[in-house]
Amino acid sequence: MSQEIHIYTDGSSLGNPGPGGFAAVMKYKNRYREITGGFKKTTNNRMELFAVIRALEELNDFAKDKEIVIFTDSTYVMHAVTKGWLYTWQKKGFKDKANVDLWRRFLKIYPKYKLRFEWVKGHSGIKENERCDVLAKKAAQAEKLPVDGGYSDNS
Repeated sequence: MSQEIHIYTDGSSLGNPGPGGFAAVMKYKNRYREITGGFKKTTNNRMELFAVIRALEELNDFAKDKEIVIFTDSTYVMHAVTKGWLYTWQKKGFKDKANVDLWRRFLKIYPKYKLRFEWVKGHSGIKENERCDVLAKKAAQAEKLPVDGGYSDNS
């Protein structure tokens, strides 16, 4: 485990669509970092995916030789990657798929790292996952949230 970076992620939407928030807790040895934010109108799936993307964007060259374990309670995100759906969607030009902007953003950063996805049951007492849930909900409730430029009622 000492060479692994653990990233716990969660997304929240108060209404779906509605105000949304995302959060990630990143751990490596004794280092601990939290990332969070929100948007005025978005969806839960967008926030789940955005949490993963933002965490990966925070990594640097130091992480390139480490295994990165993404812990998520989102089967949408995990299965899209682990079952290869994402690559099929990409080959078909993401025809009729949601969150294309975020999936393309993910695909730009994904190859840089050795990633492994682990599903965790939400609200099951895993400290870091519970913390992400709290942070994501709090972010969704913030005042003056920015617009999610990639969200549309048709996505």
